[in-house]
Amino acid sequence: MPAATGSSQRTRSHIPNRGTCLMMSAQSTPQPLLSVENLTHLYAPGKGFSDVSFQLYPGEVLGIVGESGSGKTTLLKAISARLAPQQGQIIYRTGTQQPVDLYEMAESQRRRLLRTEWGVVHQHPLDGLRPQVSAGGNIGERLMATGQRHYGEIRQLAGRWLEDVEIPLSRLDDLPTTFSGGMQQRLQIARNLVTHPKLVFMDEPTGGLDVSVQARLLDLLRNLVVEMQLAVVIVTHDLGVARLLANRLLVMKEGQVIESGLTDRVLDDPHHPYTQLLVSSVLQN
Repeated sequence: MPAATGSSQRTRSHIPNRGTCLMMSAQSTPQPLLSVENLTHLYAPGKGFSDVSFQLYPGEVLGIVGESGSGKTTLLKAISARLAPQQGQIIYRTGTQQPVDLYEMAESQRRRLLRTEWGVVHQHPLDGLRPQVSAGGNIGERLMATGQRHYGEIRQLAGRWLEDVEIPLSRLDDLPTTFSGGMQQRLQIARNLVTHPKLVFMDEPTGGLDVSVQARLLDLLRNLVVEMQLAVVIVTHDLGVARLLANRLLVMKEGQVIESGLTDRVLDDPHHPYTQLLVSSVLQN
């Protein structure tokens, strides 16, 4: 993987690297962080998703790809505790290593997960930001949700994270509405990662951005995912984004997972006719 560029070359002492812990635990059989079993949520014929199962391991990036209307975003909402499925089960291994059934938890516990151990990066960044709160305040809110109360420390850490996502420190007190789309997305990423989550859900994080801005954002995401050993579920219709970020893919069509496997295998040797069509359409463009 290419070396990180720009500010990502600096040592981030405030970002713990989980690599050592993962190498130590690699000698034993790893436990899945998230287990999805026979999950179904249909809100109209052919709308939603049906009978989806997969496992996600610590440090793994899973891409969910497919055309618009394939059910991938609805699935992401269900597995990120924002839409109760009609059938099936989602088991999450918490920070204490206790497996819990996501929808057997109290709603308050699920909300706390979303503020602490999990992060959600929305396609439209203002959906994941407080528009009338400063950039530093947006980051600081997540820290306060974990119990931090020292204003000076919160402000200092917020400033360091702004720099890490390539936003000038001088913008710390500016409102997100004064930022460009790319800067808003980077701020949303900083807001989510400041609490060092174990698992991050991303819905089309590069959607709607100019090509040059997309490339910069993807480089940033790739470096942060590796450096922080994040587990990620990313929904995208862009196979280039999937190839760059994901270790493994699920391909969805009309609410069904029609193919899955390692990213290189799925994209270089697709088995299902629909996956072959997706790949060939990219090559033709």
